[in-house]
Amino acid sequence: MSDAQIALDLTAIVAPVNRRLFGSFVEHLGRCVYDGIYEPTHPTANEDGFRLDVVDLVQELGSSTIRYPGGNFVSGYRWEDGVGPRSERPKRLDLAWHSLETNEVGLDEFARWCKLTGSELMMAVNLGTRGVLEALDVLEYANHPGGTALSDLRAANGSPEPYNVRMWCLGNEMDGPWQIGHMNAEDYGKLAARTASAMKMVDPKLELVVCGSSGSSMPTFGEWERVVLEHSYESVDYVSCHAYYQERKGDLGSFLASSLDMEYFIATVVTTADHVKNKLHSTKTVNLSFDEWNIWYLDEHNESGVITEGWPYAPRLLEDVYTVADAVVLGNLLITLLKNSDRVTSASLAQLVNVIAPIMTEPNGDAWRQTTFFPFAATSRLAKGEVIKPRITTAQYETDVYGPADLVDSVATFDRTSGTGAVFLVNRDQHESRTVEIDATALGATGILEALTLSDDDVYAKNTRDDQDRVGLVDNGSAGVVEGTITVTLPPVSWTALSFA
Repeated sequence: MSDAQIALDLTAIVAPVNRRLFGSFVEHLGRCVYDGIYEPTHPTANEDGFRLDVVDLVQELGSSTIRYPGGNFVSGYRWEDGVGPRSERPKRLDLAWHSLETNEVGLDEFARWCKLTGSELMMAVNLGTRGVLEALDVLEYANHPGGTALSDLRAANGSPEPYNVRMWCLGNEMDGPWQIGHMNAEDYGKLAARTASAMKMVDPKLELVVCGSSGSSMPTFGEWERVVLEHSYESVDYVSCHAYYQERKGDLGSFLASSLDMEYFIATVVTTADHVKNKLHSTKTVNLSFDEWNIWYLDEHNESGVITEGWPYAPRLLEDVYTVADAVVLGNLLITLLKNSDRVTSASLAQLVNVIAPIMTEPNGDAWRQTTFFPFAATSRLAKGEVIKPRITTAQYETDVYGPADLVDSVATFDRTSGTGAVFLVNRDQHESRTVEIDATALGATGILEALTLSDDDVYAKNTRDDQDRVGLVDNGSAGVVEGTITVTLPPVSWTALSFA
């Protein structure tokens, strides 16, 4: 007898697997850049000062796009400070994170780092303290082939070929009162529309992301999107979504069901965007860029009230150490993004190294994988072809925050070319294993290629500097196929990926 049943068939295709769902985020914050991806004195550093051990882990993680340089940081950033001879670059106060910015890493270096990792650069422009002209300047510097002042400056700085950045974020979290240059939806919508229109005069094929809400709990959520999109709809291609989750007050059950909030977030923004489309009688569809999402112990950060003394260089900020439960929730959030990949066509795990990140480093020392590294890397590697939304029959449990939640959640992908598929599953049950039957006869399932599970008797087990391999993926020997039906047993509070022929 199974505890849950899942049916897969090709009539429930959501969309092709979009590699941009596996994006990440590098911000000039804490030790993400300095002492993270960049440490020129590290034994593995290359001529640009980038740690190649970190590059190896980023490649293993499978990050497709990298959003840069922020984040809150971008609203006070002058991009031109980060180009030209390093010895001549100015040091600046970073008001967003109360730190000293040396500008040792800028656009040119970061573009080269993206090539090292095989990722696509997704650039953000400063609409907090700057505007249309500066956005046009950095676009010309980054993308114009040559023969203009700024494209020739890029060539003089060692990069004769343009970077051809396709995705551009029009500011960051402008709905948030913490944001430098925060403004209301009316003012931001008008500025974003002017900036987007001007940038598309340079290149109509640019993909532009207008700022949506910083979270579903924002008092302006929904209304912000409506007002901003009514101004900018015809000039932009995406509206952004940001969401962070954590366990609160020992309520593990609600935390494990965090993806229900992400579903609500997506549904609300899609409905709002489509309302504006219909109101404007538009023929285009604006999709969602979930370009900040992760587990973040934000309550603890806010309650600490810590403000760094002085203006330190690369202080240790937001270096959360993640648990098994955190990794299970992150894997479930990624399942949710895939389920909604017909409208969520870009996403960025925030962030990549040291700062609420799947990868941690020590100066002059090791780089290692956090628990959250594993579900992201496995999903990025195994998800191919088309996304299939499964029909799930499972028991539910009651949560204090979200009401009833399924004990088992799942999504699948199928690649017709290779004839292989993958199923990603979570068991939210805190006490019992769950045996799942997956009817994959319509996909011709004949055998298991891989079955990997992340779980632990201690749901709060972590990988730390002193115990870097405490948690990882293990083979799930329970998985098998009989006449097209896959059976697998999921331990309590676990995430599982299996691929089949």
